[in-house]
Parts: sequence; C-alpha cells; structure tokens
Amino acid sequence: MKINLQGKNIELTDQIKDYVLKRVTNLEKLLQGSEDVQSEAVVVFEVGKNTQHHKAGDVFHADCYVDINGDRFYSSADEEDLYTAVDKVRESLFKEISRNKGRKQTLFKRGAMSVKKMMKGLSKRNPFTSKYDKED
Repeated sequence: MKINLQGKNIELTDQIKDYVLKRVTNLEKLLQGSEDVQSEAVVVFEVGKNTQHHKAGDVFHADCYVDINGDRFYSSADEEDLYTAVDKVRESLFKEISRNKGRKQTLFKRGAMSVKKMMKGLSKRNPFTSKYDKED
C-alpha cells in the first residue's frame, strides 16, 4: 500500500504523521482481502486548516482518497479538532470499503450458486446469458 500524506496550511509534525499513518494502516487490514497479488492500493491523505485567521468553528479539514484496482473511495471531514476529522474520515472510508467488499462477495456467491444449479440440472436458466433453455 502506498501512502501519500500532505499538509495544507499546517506543518506536519511527527505526532500528526504517526496518528494519520496509524489510522490508514488500520484500513489496510480491510484492503488486504480485496487486493490482487499484482495490484496495490494507493492512499492520498490530506490534512490542513481551512483558513489561517479563524480560531473557532470547523477549522481543520481532512481528505482521503483511496484507489484499489480502479475502485475509488473518497471521504472528507471538517472539525474543530484535527484528530477528530481524521477519525471521521477513517470511519466513513471503512464503512464504504466494507460495503463494497460485501457486495462483491455476494455477487460472486450468487453467480456460483446459479452455475451450480445449472450443472446439476435444477435450473434451465443459463447464468452467463440469463436466458432460459428451450425444452425439446
């Protein structure tokens, strides 16, 4: 997994880098099952301040873009605390990636069951063309 961390209007201290990398590597556990051997996930994470002169309100901003085999996931958050914004982005991405992973597994299982029924002769429907075979 390639991680690109950027700071905008803020200095990236070691504490911020460690915190963001810790949160992103937690996502890596979820990404491991969906990655192929040749492919690699690319993560672009950006943290920063919206403006330099505001001292209250939603000042900190966090963006994250994840690309896995052409599947793209994006999340952003604005919060009063930088660490809270990073946590919200991570939670949103975790939900989105796990939902997509579950959807792919479900479609694969449905297709496999359909092929199995056709092979056993229980179904006249061809799973590849979605057409029913005609009876002779």
